[in-house]
Amino acid sequence: MSSTATYTADEMMAVAAARRLRDGAVCFVGIGLPSRAANLARATHAPGCVLVYESGTIGAKPRHLPLSIGDGELAETADAVVSVPEIFSYWLQAGRIDVGFLGAAQIDRHGNLNSTVIGPYDHPRVRLPGAGGAPEIAAACGETIVMLRQTARAFVERLDFRSTIGQGDGPGSRERLGLRGKGVTVVVTDLGVLEPDPATLELTLTAVHPGVTAEQAREATGWPLAVAGDLAVGEPPSAAELTALRGLKLATEAQAEGAP
Repeated sequence: MSSTATYTADEMMAVAAARRLRDGAVCFVGIGLPSRAANLARATHAPGCVLVYESGTIGAKPRHLPLSIGDGELAETADAVVSVPEIFSYWLQAGRIDVGFLGAAQIDRHGNLNSTVIGPYDHPRVRLPGAGGAPEIAAACGETIVMLRQTARAFVERLDFRSTIGQGDGPGSRERLGLRGKGVTVVVTDLGVLEPDPATLELTLTAVHPGVTAEQAREATGWPLAVAGDLAVGEPPSAAELTALRGLKLATEAQAEGAP
């Protein structure tokens, strides 16, 4: 059931991404927007979703959104805590993770990501935190979901630095590199949803959020964005989804303020 309540673009984005997670999926989660979506899914339709964080926590059930992968709540609520090498070698690289959830600073038409620098590598305008575990997540997970606010500065014709492989240079790229899994299968933005075209693997707008037009999405993209002929309009957040999402936010704010 849809809701008539007002909601923000970021809330719509989190809800749309959360709906992509099936109950029982093992999900490698990044901090920020990906963590918000994954925890919302676990709080609503997918209580059996197993959340794995890079710090080594398996089956984390945080009551508030973690501030970092080192947030103590992740370890306190996890089914198990293992070393970082074990998370990557035994869980991720062995193919035991169904879905990877990532963010980035830039993305190109084939879902490749940049989290390293803006501008030339040797003399960048902005030096970013780096890819961390994202290259391995995108290489080894069954599929990868990306969450990124859609602007022409973020959705670029050419990445300033390719930190993480999505679909490489198109069909056959992942296979030539020996990468398992499907790569980036969905990009959820504050305007809509993009998915790789089955033939070209180029990101194509397949759905817009309520009140958004295809033209708005095109204007926010640095390449000529393809639009599906059967472009869908997503369902607005339900009352239950908004309540759960805002509850996570309130719990996070209380934790930051040191409330019990």
